[in-house]
Amino acid sequence: MDITPTNPVYPMPTIGQPAPAFKAVTTQGPIDFPAQYQGSWVILFSHPADFTPVCTSEFMTFATLEGKFNEANCKLVGLSIDGLFSHIAWLRALKEKIDYKGMKNVEVKFPLIEDITMDVARKYGMIQTESATKAVRAVFVIDPKGIIRTIIYYPASLGRNFDELYRVVIALQTADAFQVATPADWRPGDDVIVPPAGSCGVAKERVESPKDMTCHDWYFCTKKLDKETVMKAILKKK
Repeated sequence: MDITPTNPVYPMPTIGQPAPAFKAVTTQGPIDFPAQYQGSWVILFSHPADFTPVCTSEFMTFATLEGKFNEANCKLVGLSIDGLFSHIAWLRALKEKIDYKGMKNVEVKFPLIEDITMDVARKYGMIQTESATKAVRAVFVIDPKGIIRTIIYYPASLGRNFDELYRVVIALQTADAFQVATPADWRPGDDVIVPPAGSCGVAKERVESPKDMTCHDWYFCTKKLDKETVMKAILKKK
């Protein structure tokens, strides 16, 4: 393998590590990532190429939902290995020509990174064996301290589920704010999971006389957490 300064090899990013730093040109001007997003959650996502149909549907959907993500203190940042002029032309085409699922005249206001050198894509493991010249559909959810909290990869043929991406952001913030975990298919208002008992005494107490929780067994206890409380805790951090 050719490992040179112009073709470096980076380790795959992992959950819990600092998001790899970079500076780049975007459709909204220069970006210094993740430094300029300190204090905000970020979804950094890649797409295979401009002027492609699945990517068109995704960008229109993300742009339509940007306000909802912003209310949850979450910024959006896109990337492909196309050049800046291609990005600009494509985003103009989305606004001026595409009418899809009731979405039209959609203006993409979040930054779309130019990455023709593929340096950022390599740092984030976005270039995979499916194609050596296009980024896969990668999603990185990064917290206000610049730590990677979630990584999702999709193949080029599969468009993302945006309800799920929003759910991930809300669930991570809920876990942080209330020191809980969220069960399968959790939505705001559903019961949350209490951290497992750390001693035999606590385990016995939970099973025999649980307080403000439902214990299915010593290691699996849930409690109520209403939607209003969850959303107030998240939205006030904007």
